[in-house]
Formats: sequence, C-alpha cells, structure tokens
Amino acid sequence: MNKKVIEAQIAEFPICDYAFIQIQEIPFKEEVRHICRSECPRYGKSWSCPPAVGTVEECRERCQYYEGGFLFTTMAEVPDLEDMEGMLATRKDHEEVTREIEELFIHEGQEVLVLSTESCAICEHCTYPDAPCRFPDRMFPSLEGYGILVTGLAELCGITFLNGNNLVTWFSLLLYRESRV
Repeated sequence: MNKKVIEAQIAEFPICDYAFIQIQEIPFKEEVRHICRSECPRYGKSWSCPPAVGTVEECRERCQYYEGGFLFTTMAEVPDLEDMEGMLATRKDHEEVTREIEELFIHEGQEVLVLSTESCAICEHCTYPDAPCRFPDRMFPSLEGYGILVTGLAELCGITFLNGNNLVTWFSLLLYRESRV
C-alpha cells in the first residue's frame, strides 16, 4: 500500500490527527474491559461490544492478523460535555468519515478491520444475543470493547485527545493488510 496516496486522499476529510502504527504498539489491557463490564450500559447488549467481540486475548489475536494500523481523530463541538445524548449525536459524522476512510483503504487493495467509537448505533435495538447482527458489514466494533487503551495509544502516537472546552475527540483505528483476493 502506498501511504503517500492515502495521506493525500485523507487531506480531503475533517481529520484532526492521524498516525500509521505497528500492530505490536497497540496497548491491550484487561482493565479497559473491566470498565466496560462495570460501567458501560451497553455491555452485553450489542454485537459491537463485549462479550460478543470475544475476550481481550481473542481481540488481540484478531488484530495481529493485520500488517499495520491507521489511527485517526475527528472533533466535534458540543454545547455541554455533560449532555451525553448531545455528545453522542456528534458521533454520526465521525462514523461517516470512518466509513469513507475504510473505502479509501479498500480501494488501495487492503483488507481491513475497523474499530471505532462507543457501541454501534446503526439499529435502534441490537439483535444481540438473540439473533445475528443485521448489518455485520457496516458495524464497527468498539475500540475499548476490544480492550484497547485508547489514551495510551494516542499518547504513543503523539495524538492529542484533550482539546479544550466543549470539544469531543472521536477515535477510529483501521487495521489493514494486503488483500489476498
């Protein structure tokens, strides 16, 4: 894959920061999964989150199939960071950018796995655990649900995530490898 081609194309998107990373740099932490289990209301309720995504070790192994990663952020301004519903409403724009970046990598002949923000919100009610995911090709598993310490990865890459008052920083991680098709 030609990273210069990707970098030229992503300049068209509202990406704030990005970094190409090595898979072995990704900090997988069981502690992140503990937070999912104990604090997240989506735990056990979505195909994009644990336990549906597998154990942290299974997620690590799945990621190791890929050759590299592309971590990027977008930002959104919100009137009140305490308004979770208002903050989550800005995530849709980030997910659209993520889908378009995914298409760039696929067009460059890459097989990809995309991990993104929070729990999937494509369906109003997820079918988990009673039926298969309705949109497995559109659903992005959660970065944190995979056990990835996003702040640690951001710091390692020199990506800022505390950007001031009323600014939300959204993260996505696209893992890639040359397509075998």
